[in-house]
Amino acid sequence: MSLNLGTLLRESAKKFGDRPAITLADTTLLYSTLHAMVQRFAGGLRGLGVRRGQHVALMLPNVPHFSIAYFGSHCAGSPVVPLNVLLTAEEIAYHLTDSDATALVVWEGFLPQAQAAVARVDSCKHLIVAKADRADHTAPAGAVSFTALVAGGEPMNDLAPTMPDDTAVILYTSGTTGKPKGAELTHFNMFFNAHFVRTQLLPITYETIALGVLPLFHSFGQTCIQNATLAAGGQVVLMPRFDAEGAMGLIQKHRVNLFAGVPTMYFALLNHPSDHTYDLSSLRHCISGGSAMPVEVMAAFDTKYGVNTIEGFGLSETSPVASFNTLDRPKKAGSIGTPIWGCEFRLEDDQGNVVTEIDQPGEICIKGHNVMKGYWKRPEATAEAIKDGWFHSGDIATRDADGYYFIVDRKKDMIIRGGFNVYPREIEEVLYGHPAVAEAAVIGIPHASHGEEVKAIVAKKAGHEAVTPDEIIAYTRERLAAYKVPRVLEFLDTLPKGPTGKILKRELRK
Repeated sequence: MSLNLGTLLRESAKKFGDRPAITLADTTLLYSTLHAMVQRFAGGLRGLGVRRGQHVALMLPNVPHFSIAYFGSHCAGSPVVPLNVLLTAEEIAYHLTDSDATALVVWEGFLPQAQAAVARVDSCKHLIVAKADRADHTAPAGAVSFTALVAGGEPMNDLAPTMPDDTAVILYTSGTTGKPKGAELTHFNMFFNAHFVRTQLLPITYETIALGVLPLFHSFGQTCIQNATLAAGGQVVLMPRFDAEGAMGLIQKHRVNLFAGVPTMYFALLNHPSDHTYDLSSLRHCISGGSAMPVEVMAAFDTKYGVNTIEGFGLSETSPVASFNTLDRPKKAGSIGTPIWGCEFRLEDDQGNVVTEIDQPGEICIKGHNVMKGYWKRPEATAEAIKDGWFHSGDIATRDADGYYFIVDRKKDMIIRGGFNVYPREIEEVLYGHPAVAEAAVIGIPHASHGEEVKAIVAKKAGHEAVTPDEIIAYTRERLAAYKVPRVLEFLDTLPKGPTGKILKRELRK
């Protein structure tokens, strides 16, 4: 039995060929056009010598090129490695090397970083440059034009016969220690998660018009907007970069009826001074994830726009949807809802015992069709995360008498800033590279619109008393993606430590 994630688009193209699939600004691609370009991109990859099973990395914002390259790679049987477009050259090089990516598809605006990265990585043989001007077939030396690749590609009319458990997407995530690691999501993981979203979580149909503002390189945007909507024959209105007024304008112009976002987006839409000038009455369904939605924000948004925003929970390792409030059951504000169909949750204490008591905290452990097959080339990390078939999320929650779960803390020190996961250890390693830094710790602090902000606490080395917070922040900005850079930095003479010398972040949070 074979299964290829590209089936989602192929079947919709058969049924809805003359309907709009993707819109960006004044350009709309019909399903028939999108599918034809996907087939040609797949043929173009084969023409370059990219073989079935070799990985293709994508560093693209929310533009039609992402969907073309995403489904085109699947059509060719090449697992996709989506990369955050804010990564630095050093970070890109790490991801390309670790993922064994053979090709990188990059947006023209991020070309300098990509070129610098590819120059360091022998295994990445092909740099494919996508441009806004579809008539521009040019590419810098050593690169290939995306437009020319699609125009000249021999169409692949048959999907590569991938198996359900073959890797479809490698999504990079991280932990409190070490470098980012790639979660291997299978064709079945991604296919069924999108199927659940469109058939059981929400009534997504060919009449759905979804605003695609969540980054498509993230699993939330991929599954809940791109894959679910295109599988149903609906239309995705793309927005490369979120701003509240721009989003409201697109909702009004295209009569958008599905919006998915992180809490910071809802906060911005709710509080924008020009909100009264836009007609958002077309909105029917709103979903939130990425971080906890403040109860007051959700209530105010629902009242103002006459919708029922539902909130859920998931991770890169779970494709991503794992639990949600659903339309057929009462919504509980502040809750991540109940496990999705076919997915099991249990709570474990620090000793690995199952917590059965109501309202008692434990780590969320997940089993089901949505759980990754493992971390790419990380058997030890996989064994640590998945024990006896249960994926250990690192999130601490309670369960009420009705089976609803409530996140209360994070076992890991991860910070969620504006929907982006920020891992303190990665920032701390950069801080320790500064000649003036003797000790460093990074924590999250509350922020009104971003949920959390990144704060660094630093003890300086002797002889570097004149170094300022701005100097150290500037140092991190050169080495980290913008969303990881500390916005607040505080100096202490020394950082609090436990008996083993470990820095006590709980004391810093106080």
